[in-house]
Amino acid sequence: MPDGKKNPMLSSHLWVIYLLSIVLLVVIWYFQWVLGLIMTLLLGASFFYSIRTERTLQDEAEQYISTLSYRIKRVGEEALLEMPFGIILYNEDYTIEWANPYMNQFADDSLVGSSLQQLSEDLIPMIKENKGSIWFHLEGYEFQTTVKKQERLLYLFDRTKQAELQQLYHDDQTVLAFIFLDNYEEITQNMDDTSKSQLNSRVTEVLNKWSTSYGLYLKRTSQERFLAVGTKDILQKLEKVKFDILDEVRELSGEQNNPVTLSIGVGQGDVDLPTLGELAQSSLDLALGRGGDQVAIKDDSGKVRFYGGKTNPMEKRTRVRARVISHALKELVRASDNVIIMGHKSPDMDSLGAAIGILNIAKSNDVEGYIVFDPDDVDTGVYRLVDAIKEEESVWQHFIEPGEAESITGNRSLVVVVDTHKPSMVASESLLHQTEYKVVIDHHRRGEEFIDNPTLVYMEPYASSTAELVTELLEYQPKKLKLKMLEATALLAGIIVDTKSFTLRTGSRTFDAASYLRAKGADTVLVQQFLKEDLDLYIERSKLIERAEVYRDHIAISKADEGTAYGPVLIAQAADTLLTMSGINASFVISERKDGRIGISARSLGEVNVQVVMEKMNGGGHLTNAATQIEDTTIDDAEKLLKDILEEYYEGREAE
Repeated sequence: MPDGKKNPMLSSHLWVIYLLSIVLLVVIWYFQWVLGLIMTLLLGASFFYSIRTERTLQDEAEQYISTLSYRIKRVGEEALLEMPFGIILYNEDYTIEWANPYMNQFADDSLVGSSLQQLSEDLIPMIKENKGSIWFHLEGYEFQTTVKKQERLLYLFDRTKQAELQQLYHDDQTVLAFIFLDNYEEITQNMDDTSKSQLNSRVTEVLNKWSTSYGLYLKRTSQERFLAVGTKDILQKLEKVKFDILDEVRELSGEQNNPVTLSIGVGQGDVDLPTLGELAQSSLDLALGRGGDQVAIKDDSGKVRFYGGKTNPMEKRTRVRARVISHALKELVRASDNVIIMGHKSPDMDSLGAAIGILNIAKSNDVEGYIVFDPDDVDTGVYRLVDAIKEEESVWQHFIEPGEAESITGNRSLVVVVDTHKPSMVASESLLHQTEYKVVIDHHRRGEEFIDNPTLVYMEPYASSTAELVTELLEYQPKKLKLKMLEATALLAGIIVDTKSFTLRTGSRTFDAASYLRAKGADTVLVQQFLKEDLDLYIERSKLIERAEVYRDHIAISKADEGTAYGPVLIAQAADTLLTMSGINASFVISERKDGRIGISARSLGEVNVQVVMEKMNGGGHLTNAATQIEDTTIDDAEKLLKDILEEYYEGREAE
């Protein structure tokens, strides 16, 4: 402790005492000099003793403080070196200048002179991004790093145990799955009790073996339904093998060698059990809506992942279901003020034919019906049908533009959506929000995007076309209004186009519907007139086919010239034509569209699931027929993305 600061403070009160003593001493000297002499000697001795005592106390204090400072400094140095976390100083070049001994365990000699990149490749970029806290993995440890950028200082805290606990919590989250034998009823309906019992035993044996091998709890809740309970860790293992249980069960055949197929709906997420059950049921509905024989996994964020779906769906709908749906639709139509019908944007034959069929249902029940039709969004593939409708005034007067449809749609209007179930693809999305009553009739596999809260849904991916579904509904409607020849022809045209003249996705019910329409006056010659194409379009399609290249020995990919836009029907026709070539199992045609997006049309003979490929590009469709439209990209980038997805698709199949 410095004297200059300490002495004045300590001597001030003593000086006051001694000054008073001197004054009193002078008085004593004045009256009695002998006594004054004695007192002077005593005062001097006292003064000397006081000074000596103060100096002794001051020296002791300084010695104590000096010792304490040394100990504190020593403890600080030891603490800095023995801290159970890492401390690193680095320079402007992100080179380590100093590290405490804790960090020596991660270097053979010393980290000094090494780059921060030696610890983690992400460390320097994240420091540059002004991240205050950084997590990285280093030699089996998980570190949370606090960054002091101004001081160029890093504190590294070992969070390995915390990360392990988090991973354990993550892996042990409960996962619920509903397993459904989606064609059990069709396979067993003609079986005797013995055969049915044997099939049940075989299915149960396969599923029990599968659940035991992965640690799942499995409980059969009915003849065709199982409940499985597992963890997220088990789910990840199942996803790695792409739910190979689908293939194992498919190898079990019933009578007539019909394969047994599973649909699995999985719910996962950090939610309570009732919500988890709802997610699992929603996933199962989605898997069944897409044709079955697949797995749908939905988490609490609403994101869905799909596995399977390799086979064409079996025809499972029944006449009873068609009659029930038709009756329900009739009641909804009669309870509504009017019926607003719309298909997808750029309508095709199927969309337009189905809409005309629903219009007939509305009129048969004495309710005004209207078809939403945008004259500026007509593709070349349907303009001949549109021209024929214009000549039929009794039908054409029910076609209205989207703006007019919005003005007449109220709370009691019934909106019927045909040939699509995605809000973003309908002719006028705003109509869906103007009424509570909505009906969806579609033959596509269900995707993640779906119309909110529909009153009635008739989705049958087993059907060849929406026109086929609508035709079956017409058979159970009141017979007071006869189906006009043009209406029947439009429906038949929709079936013929979507089945490629009854060659693809055609079942016995397809021919039944075509027979019914033919009996009602459908003109097959007129259909051929509708399907005729211009010579210029034929030449344009030929140019696209000429540009095709063969990829992976059996896939044809055609890419149009940059800057040249083609309609969706033309590129679809080009894809169909490529599929007829020898050795080609799948075809993809890529082209710019008039709306600025890149369109891809995909076709397959069944070996390649083009629906899965297109879904990865935000599209969809069927196993053999799919498409997508991509925004904010170029035709070259779209081709590169397609090839990357195809490579991933084939790598996954080879891994299986």
